[in-house]
Amino acid sequence: MQDTYRTIVAPTESIYKEKGSKFLAFAYPVFSEEDIKEHLVELRKKYFDARHHCYAYSLGADKSRYRANDDGEPNHSAGDPILGQIRSADLSNVLVVVVRYFGGTKLGVSGLINAYKTATADALSEATIIEKYETTLLQVRFEYPQMNDVMSLVKEYNLDVRNQQFELSCLLTIEVRKQLQTEVTAKLESSGAIVELER
Repeated sequence: MQDTYRTIVAPTESIYKEKGSKFLAFAYPVFSEEDIKEHLVELRKKYFDARHHCYAYSLGADKSRYRANDDGEPNHSAGDPILGQIRSADLSNVLVVVVRYFGGTKLGVSGLINAYKTATADALSEATIIEKYETTLLQVRFEYPQMNDVMSLVKEYNLDVRNQQFELSCLLTIEVRKQLQTEVTAKLESSGAIVELER
């Protein structure tokens, strides 16, 4: 089972102009549908006066979760060309939003397809692409005396700690490679920690 995918390291953007219309493209690395919603809300606030906020995303190593949205443009003239560029770059866990300011001259469906495709390609060409493992977020609860056991497992598996609270009882949110999830969970639980998937 393949658990690696290509994604972008950091957000990028580009501008494409056609017959007075401006297409602002924004590419983001994303982890979940919640991430995607946050970026869309932010862009709609910032570019509230734009006519369209078209977007597409792909999630998961198998790229099985994806969506394309035309946001009022003619069917398949915006979201699909954006998604097509994400796919042709073989990327996942990526969101691209293209914000359009209408310039007064209609571009026609083929003109729109070309504009959304080019804006997306430009934004993605600015990105640094890396290969990552598909991961899961786990919440690990444990008592203070178990700290050494838990932290040595975090170190042994080189786990990414996303969040930590050390009080009387401790809570860690860790990112684990999906393939290792069962193994890591079993080891953490045998050290006395309570492990659950982050919702």
